[in-house]
Amino acid sequence: MRLIIAEKPSLARAIADALPGAAKRSDGTIQVGDTIVSWCLGHLLEQASPDAYDSRYKQWRLDHLPIVPEHWKLMPRSKARGQLKVLRGLIKQANEIVHAGDPDREGQLLVQEVIEYLGWKGPVSRLLINDLNRPAIRQALARLEDNRIYLPLYRAAEARSRADWLYGINLSRAWTLTGRQAGHDGVLSVGRVQTPVLGLVVRRDQAIARFEPRPFHVLWVDFKVEQGIVRGWWQPGEQHPLDDQGRLLQRGPAESLAAQLPGAMGAVSKLEARTKRQAPPLPYSLSALQVDAARRYKLSAKAVLDTCQSLYERHRLITYPRSDCRYLPEAHLLEARKTLRGACTDDPTLSSWLAGADFTLRSKAWNDKQVGAHHALAPTGLRPDFTRLSASEANVFRLIARNVLAQFYPALQTREVKAEFSVLDERFRTQGQEVLVPGWKPLFTTRDEAPPLPSMREGEQATVVDQAVEDRETRPPEPFTDASLIKAMMNIARYVDDPEVKRTLRDTDGLGTEATRAGILETLLDRRYLVRQGSALRATRTGQALINALPDAATRPERTALWEQRLRAIAEGEDQPAPFMTNLIADLHTLLAGADTQRMRQALSSAEGFEAAEVKRGRGRTSRRDTSNKRTASKPGTTKRAPRSNRRARTTNS
Repeated sequence: MRLIIAEKPSLARAIADALPGAAKRSDGTIQVGDTIVSWCLGHLLEQASPDAYDSRYKQWRLDHLPIVPEHWKLMPRSKARGQLKVLRGLIKQANEIVHAGDPDREGQLLVQEVIEYLGWKGPVSRLLINDLNRPAIRQALARLEDNRIYLPLYRAAEARSRADWLYGINLSRAWTLTGRQAGHDGVLSVGRVQTPVLGLVVRRDQAIARFEPRPFHVLWVDFKVEQGIVRGWWQPGEQHPLDDQGRLLQRGPAESLAAQLPGAMGAVSKLEARTKRQAPPLPYSLSALQVDAARRYKLSAKAVLDTCQSLYERHRLITYPRSDCRYLPEAHLLEARKTLRGACTDDPTLSSWLAGADFTLRSKAWNDKQVGAHHALAPTGLRPDFTRLSASEANVFRLIARNVLAQFYPALQTREVKAEFSVLDERFRTQGQEVLVPGWKPLFTTRDEAPPLPSMREGEQATVVDQAVEDRETRPPEPFTDASLIKAMMNIARYVDDPEVKRTLRDTDGLGTEATRAGILETLLDRRYLVRQGSALRATRTGQALINALPDAATRPERTALWEQRLRAIAEGEDQPAPFMTNLIADLHTLLAGADTQRMRQALSSAEGFEAAEVKRGRGRTSRRDTSNKRTASKPGTTKRAPRSNRRARTTNS
């Protein structure tokens, strides 16, 4: 008997539907001929709690740390025992097993750890599915691989799981205990990804709070040239009071010049024009889609992920969504016309875009060298019934289809113009853009574009017809939103100061993964370290205090992003888990040495002061207060509720 183990029931049903023969369903299985398809329910197993290694770890004590298991243990999740029992019985009957986890690191882990936990010693094949439609699954079933090829991927995922346990358990216990000693009555959860993400928000909030607006002044002039009117902006010289960005700090010089300008004659002293070609935006990875959907439709990162999962599993309209790739296999190009016709025919917007597509074009998106275990999100070609889609599902589906359709549109061609005017020995600058060939651009914007600059030539006369001085203020940084925080996690090198580390991080996948970023934001919200204020994400008092109390290295992205780089090297067979774990344990000792009650007390006091100052400024909201402690608190010095706290800390897997 052949046993196929899928990652979840929806995938198992799709596999069974693609097998030849009638399906017979029973509890936890689907049988088709001599093949039985069963499934996991996400992770059936989890890392054992500390007290499973030693009963004394039920009590949270600083002198127990760091807790480092000598031999690692897995335990069944409480809600998964029934399905694990089903799989145990099936494995005893099987003579062949097919691993059908999702095609990523976690998918490799969650099925393979079950196979190993249940003691299977026979052959294992690997089934990789990116598309839940029947023809795609049949093709995948016809090209099974030896699961041993993916052993490095499993080892990387296993190392990630163990490392997250070590990091989360030890640091969460250490800072929870010092927090109690400092008067904070609640669990303080620390994670190797969630905490640096929280650090980004805390530092942004602090920058906003510290910001003092400064006035500056601008002088604009409308020039009459042969072909129309052009607005230019005065470029004051260094003899005037300027800030570090060249902004004028006193109004007087601008007013004095403005008084001399009416009717003044000048000339176009410099003119630069160049034609620019811009290829269409690539198809989406999950994170890129989350950024665009948040901006366009105000959807949270989790809402976009859930919507994509529904489009993939329930409606089967898109390919595997948890992808970090923005390229498509070259073989898909041959079927693109048929696929997009199926996906776009029944929607007026998509149909109009489809009508303008030129399928003789080939963009850089079709590139096998850029495609790994995943490819970019794309329609499967199944015809959507838009009456059965929610508004979010329809909107997200259109975005995904649009970015693939755009690959069959010409490049956007523009004429970029920069001009400089000289009047009364002063310089004025302007710049603008003229669209020569709209190409793919109409698919991406409905906004009215700024009118292009009129045609000009260097040396032609320019006459002042209007002018004014405007008073402005410098603006604080914008608070993070779902879109900007996901983008920050994708481009984490921008938030790193060390030049060498910055260069290294540009080649990594950023902070977190496509599959985890939305969950990280929700975790921080659920644990009341962040709150939403409209579309903004702001840190609570507890979030502020935790970041201020931790060693700086634990709150910044360098360590965890480099950690992901090491895990990627393990997954690609270029490194081994043992050195990675050894380095991590050494890091733990260093970090734990920074658990200090006095620093925690100061951090709590500072957070209280920050919140009071925000309220006084009119920026604070009562919703930024953290009231979650009442639900998770344990009295300082007691151990009665430590097992509950332990469970919270144990799930700090990011």
